[in-house]
Amino acid sequence: MSTKKARIAVVGAGWWSTTAHIPALKNNPDAELVALCDRQPERLAKADAAYGPVKTYTDIHEMLAQETLDGAVVCVNHSAHYEAAKACLEAGLHVVIDKPMVLKAADAYDLVNIANAKSVEIIMGYPWHYTENTRLAREIVQSGELGAIQYVSCLFASVVLEFLRGNDQAYSPPSGYAVTGPGTAYSDPKLSGGGQGHLQVTHSAGTMFYVTGLQADKVSCFMENFDLNVDLVDAIAVRFKPDGAHSPVGVVGSTGNVVKGDSSELELQVYFEQGRLVLNQHEGTLLVRKSDGTERNYGPLDPADRYPTHAPSANLVNLILGKEENGSPVEAGVRTVELLDAAYRSSEAGGQPIRISDL
Repeated sequence: MSTKKARIAVVGAGWWSTTAHIPALKNNPDAELVALCDRQPERLAKADAAYGPVKTYTDIHEMLAQETLDGAVVCVNHSAHYEAAKACLEAGLHVVIDKPMVLKAADAYDLVNIANAKSVEIIMGYPWHYTENTRLAREIVQSGELGAIQYVSCLFASVVLEFLRGNDQAYSPPSGYAVTGPGTAYSDPKLSGGGQGHLQVTHSAGTMFYVTGLQADKVSCFMENFDLNVDLVDAIAVRFKPDGAHSPVGVVGSTGNVVKGDSSELELQVYFEQGRLVLNQHEGTLLVRKSDGTERNYGPLDPADRYPTHAPSANLVNLILGKEENGSPVEAGVRTVELLDAAYRSSEAGGQPIRISDL
């Protein structure tokens, strides 16, 4: 039996990295966490104290030059995703890029081109892509049993208002964060690139594109910040590229102002020529109803299986070792970046439609 382990570096030692990715890799018998990289030495020291000993670097290029690696997890501030992922891909590594992939469509295209040239994979850090119901929904759509898609409704209402204020202590677990909280990572537009769109719509839109296989063609959007420095509520109207002879349309809406203690909601509704599909991620359910009246229900999934935080990192390890394929392909990430890039531009222009071909 082979004893080879996947040699992985984690770029970014902030909240989500120390909550999800690093523990997942440390607990994976097929992985070796070789190095951590972060520009802030104090965060590196905290992560090393919690999960080390492991080699640490404040310069990604120095790390890539000195270490022998198979893959990397990029989990830094949104505005730094592009440069960090580009460096790892150019070094010939398979890469998990946490959501959002990047902030601009042009940067997404560039990363895909680099990955193709280097014959490596980009895995998108969308845990919902790995649930049984999400994959089943995708298979049903691809099978064509419901016909062509006509209309899509995608809603994400979540409890992140205080994150968007920069008040991470409002959501601190009773025992505190595992290592560190997000701080101002989501409230400072220089770090986040935007608010609810890049923090949460990226999840729901990622699910929408992964399940349906659609691609946006024209986008119109209104956003409101209220008293924040970033967007709190987003209302996005989309015309998709033709699916057969016709162009489906849809709405992607989101708010981050769900009251603490209330439940979040992420629901994708897809209406077809011959029925509908409703995927509810937070409840862990899937409904398929055909126009002949027949109905199939799946779930609810066990609560522990509804958001598998370890799945992207585990997929990276198994991909490197040849045990499985990319379970969260980059196409959904790129199409989500296109949608959000156009949405932010449209909002800045007072809701004027933006064509994806013009990005």
